[in-house]
Amino acid sequence: MNKIAHHNYLLNNIIYKSFFLLTCIIVLSSCKKKEHLVQVEGVRIEINDTTPDHLDIEAFIKPYRAHVNKTLDSVLAYAPETYSKRDGILNTAIGNLMADIVLEQANPFFISKTKNAIDMVLLNHGGIRAPIPKGNITSRTAYQVMPFENSIIVVEMKGIHIRKLIEYLQKSRKAHPISGLKLTVDKDFNIVKALINKKEIEDEELYFVATNDYLYYGGDEMYFFEHAENPHKLNYKIRNAMIDYFKKVDTISPIIDDRFLQVN
Repeated sequence: MNKIAHHNYLLNNIIYKSFFLLTCIIVLSSCKKKEHLVQVEGVRIEINDTTPDHLDIEAFIKPYRAHVNKTLDSVLAYAPETYSKRDGILNTAIGNLMADIVLEQANPFFISKTKNAIDMVLLNHGGIRAPIPKGNITSRTAYQVMPFENSIIVVEMKGIHIRKLIEYLQKSRKAHPISGLKLTVDKDFNIVKALINKKEIEDEELYFVATNDYLYYGGDEMYFFEHAENPHKLNYKIRNAMIDYFKKVDTISPIIDDRFLQVN
């Protein structure tokens, strides 16, 4: 064997052995037992009034806090009285105000989107989380009354399904905020009169009902919304609707009226 052939033989042998060794390493590595996470431990770190302030962090957030507080505390309107959801039995001034605000503020958006007007509004009594106190109304007031991120949604419901909604109001006997709908019941809560836009409800008539996304998905056991069709999401939070409304009025004047009334 000449030198060149011998040299090529040795080189090929080295390459072959190196390839074989690398293959063995890969195979053995793949057979190696894998490690798995078997336990996670957590430590509870309590933050309370005794936790010392971090001066650098405090200095960093101070201007942002000042800006937020200035925005939240800017005066938007005035409340001549304190309005609470406990002031009435079947309807309250604050509940009526909230439902009316949704109707007034959401209607232009809905009309521009669908060419149809909202017929009625239904919210929930439990969604009112604080009263509107007498005095200046600010953005903070709106956040206190409506701290949730609930957005307005308008659904289409036939009159026959609106009757299920009315049955819910009959049974709950609470001052759930309504607007556009007028109910009169007797002493046993049987319906004496039920009107939408001052007209008798027709079973096959299609009505546009504004509510919030929480209730639409069955919150507060309002399961009758299962029969609703074509939900129109307005991407408009109820809280923002309240703030927009307060900005355009000087003094609010909500009242308890006859929109949900019991007669003997």
